[in-house]
Amino acid sequence: MSEITQAVGVEVNIGIAQDQRQAIAEGLSRLLADTYTLYLKTHNFHWNVTGPMFNTLHLMFEQQYNELALAVDQIAERIRSLGFHAPGSYAAYAKLSSVPEAVDVPSAEEMIQQLAEGQEIVVRTAREIFPAADAANDEPTADLLTQRMQIHEKTAWMLRSMLA
Repeated sequence: MSEITQAVGVEVNIGIAQDQRQAIAEGLSRLLADTYTLYLKTHNFHWNVTGPMFNTLHLMFEQQYNELALAVDQIAERIRSLGFHAPGSYAAYAKLSSVPEAVDVPSAEEMIQQLAEGQEIVVRTAREIFPAADAANDEPTADLLTQRMQIHEKTAWMLRSMLA
């Protein structure tokens, strides 16, 4: 289990049991870590891409990291709505994330491949959380997960299409 901590203050009473909220928040913490790591990787590639597709990729990566920046806020706020603290450090993200960091500056084609794989990892993480949200009748989390899966699946498809 993650090191998620319940927020101190007024007890949360939203019709979802504490243990269910905790399980969902733990899953969302992994999703947050994956999303933030993918954001950082995408922003890095935006800065460092070179080659004949520079302009196309530079702009595409910018659109993607901007979307991811908004997503991390939505995910963190959902964790807070469930009554838990959202992780917010590189150390926490390193422990929680399934998205591998970029350790060098790969070719443009390798950047596309790594980002497509990262998008798919985020989809799989979101999909893993869905049963807990569904079992708890946590429609707001289910809605967030559905939206995230749709966005990441589409982005992965677009990236993979550039490699064909």
